[in-house]
Formats: sequence, structure tokens, C-alpha cells
Amino acid sequence: MTQTTEAAAVRQPPKPTRGRVHRAWFVAAVTFVTIIGAAAFRSVPGLLIDPLHDEFDWSRGTIGAAVSVNLALYGLTAPFAAALMDRFGIRRVVAVALTVIAAGSWLTVWMTAAWQLMLCWGLLVGLGSGSMALAFAATVTNRWFTERRGLVSGILTAASASGQLIFLPLLSWIIDRYDWRPAAVTVALAALAVVPFVWLLLHDHPADVGQKPYGATEFVPKPPPVPGAARRAVTVLLSAVRTGPFWLLAGTFAICGASTNGLIQTHFIPAAHDEHMPVQAAASLLAVIGVFDVVGTIASGWFTDRFESRRLLAVYYALRGVSLMFLPLLLGPAVHPPMIFFIVFYGLDWVATVPPTLALCREHYGEDSAIVFGWVLASHQVGAAVVAFLGGVARDAFGSYDVVWYASGALCAAAALMALVIRRRAGGEPVAA
Repeated sequence: MTQTTEAAAVRQPPKPTRGRVHRAWFVAAVTFVTIIGAAAFRSVPGLLIDPLHDEFDWSRGTIGAAVSVNLALYGLTAPFAAALMDRFGIRRVVAVALTVIAAGSWLTVWMTAAWQLMLCWGLLVGLGSGSMALAFAATVTNRWFTERRGLVSGILTAASASGQLIFLPLLSWIIDRYDWRPAAVTVALAALAVVPFVWLLLHDHPADVGQKPYGATEFVPKPPPVPGAARRAVTVLLSAVRTGPFWLLAGTFAICGASTNGLIQTHFIPAAHDEHMPVQAAASLLAVIGVFDVVGTIASGWFTDRFESRRLLAVYYALRGVSLMFLPLLLGPAVHPPMIFFIVFYGLDWVATVPPTLALCREHYGEDSAIVFGWVLASHQVGAAVVAFLGGVARDAFGSYDVVWYASGALCAAAALMALVIRRRAGGEPVAA
């Protein structure tokens, strides 16, 4: 068969097959498993602060700085990764990213200086995890689905929480029983274990298997590779920054990152340990957040398909802010019912903001929405990085995290107001997929 004939065959839709599950759901399942395997790195920072402080006598501000580099790169890499996926394909980019995560985590075993923590955990794991960020989920959702996008984005976002649920208790047990180094090796092995699934099972586009996107009425040919990935990412950013919705979405998502990854994920365990709560108990509470995060994020995706996204965001941020204001009163040496209520409540809201934020990006920026969402995610991680660093500095300066909880609660109130200011695009498509 000639190349022309092969191309023509790819452009033609196959005969419909009744009664079979659409291939898009298999791709979503592989993506879910991949994100779970890569999520081990997200479980480690809060667990490492006290062991590294005890072994190397590094200040919490220094360790927080390395975590902040990781979080910032996690976000700043995302838009370029989305563009690279358009150029080289999802499978290649994700496989390389997983390998870089594994290398960075493995090399931390031999570190003896703080700059090596910055290099391995900050730079390498940050770059690799950035390519595995939510832009990956956004790209898969945009290519393979035209219906149920809110639900699918919610499910794929929840995959990270599922990984946290799996790895947090395991890694905390390893650190408590052995050392932090076996935990770092576990992260590396988890990332490597997913690479074969990605390489063998993750298809880049529905046209690769001769199918339409799920819910599409017409066959969609696979677009040609888009050259100049870095240039395209920057061009899309320069276009987006001229619009008001971008700044509001970036601002609210920065506060989202500050109040989740930067605050709770990084500092909850050491803050609970300050109140004499056992580390494994605190890690278990953080894992429970992961359980309810799955429920809350999938529910948020369902809501996003049915309700106005900006109002959903306002409700999510307002509820999160209120819950953070009560946290200093709840932390103590034992796990009691009010603390469990906080964990459940906060878990439902953890990343429920992602599906409506992604829907607003699609509404305002169309085909460039995955890259725009990558830049919005970058702001999320910059916010997380700032609080990861300042939280450690505040703990060193005041001997307590209280001021950080209250400040984050106030920021969430501001994010709720910002979300309400976002306007629907004039003449745009409905938010619901």
C-alpha cells in the first residue's frame, strides 16, 4: 500500500461497530493508570521535610525552597509539554517524562548537600512531573472526547489523588520503618513501571485507530505534527495575556495551588507533627483527603457538564477558605471527629476546581485551550511554590503555621470573588460539553 493510499485510509472513518466500548474510554483508562503511577512524587515532599531536617540539619525554609522549585517547574513545563505533545505525540513525551522523574528521584539517594536536593528533586523531578501535569489530561480529553469532557477531565484529575491515596500510607510506613531513601527509590520504580503501559497502549489520536472522538458526529483526521513547540507555547501565551479571562483564571488557579499543593500537601504533615500527632496518622489523614478528592473531582466534572463553571468555582473557593480558617483550631495530638470532618470536607474540594477551569479555557480559547490551560496551571504551581517556601519560612520565624492557614483562607475568599468576575465569551458555545 502506498503512502497516499495509507493516508486516505486513515482519513476515512471505519464502519460503526455496535455494542462495543469506544476506544476513547480505554485511552482514558491508560491515562488514569499513568497519572497514578506518576503521582508517587506528589506524596513525598511533606514526608521528607522532617527526615531531611533531622539528618542534614537543613532549615525548613531550605527544604521548602527545593519543593518550591519542583512545584514551579511542574507548572511552567506544562504549556511546553502540551505543545510538544502536538509535535511528537503524547506517548513519546509522557514516556520520557516518566523516565526523568525516575532518574531525579533515584539520584536523591546519594545527595549530601542542599544544592543536590534542588537539582534532583527540584529540577529533574520538576521538569518530568511538569510534562505529566494536568495538561496531559487536558490533551487526552480534547483529542478523544467531544461529549462528557467535564466528567472525563474530573476522572483524570482524580487519578492524581488516587495515586496519593495509594502511595502516602506506603511511603510514610517505609520512612518510619526504614529511612527516606527507600521511599525515594519506590517513587522511581513506580514511575518506571508505568512506561511500558504508555508505550504499548496509549494512542495519540482517534484517527490512529480509525475512530471518531467519543460523541463526535464526524470523523476527525489526525492533524499533522505542529513544529516549533516552544514558539507556539509562547505565541499562545502572548495572545492569551491580552484577554481578561486569562488573568482571572490564572489568578484564581494560583490561589488554588497556594492552598493545596503548596500548603496542605507540603506542610500539613509537619504542622500536625508540631502538635505531636504521629507522622503516619497525619499521612493517613492526607491520604483520606485523596479518597474524597476522587469523589469530589468526579462530581465536579459532572456538575461542570450541567452548571455554569464560574459559579462553581466561586462556591469551591469560598468553601475552601472557610475550612482553612478553622484548621488551626482542629490540629492536635489525636485524630478526633471535627478533624475528620475537615479532612472529608476539604478533600471533596481539593481539586474540584480543575474541571470548571478547564471548561472555561475551552470556552474562551478553543483549539489552543490545552496550551492556555498549561499556562494557567503554571500559575497554579507558582502559587504553590511561593507558599511551599513561605510556609517553611513562617514556621522557622514564628514556630507555628497559624499565620499561613489564615492567610490562605483569605486568599481563597479573594479567588471566589475573582471567579464571579469571569464573563462568558460573547456568542460562545455553552460550557457544558
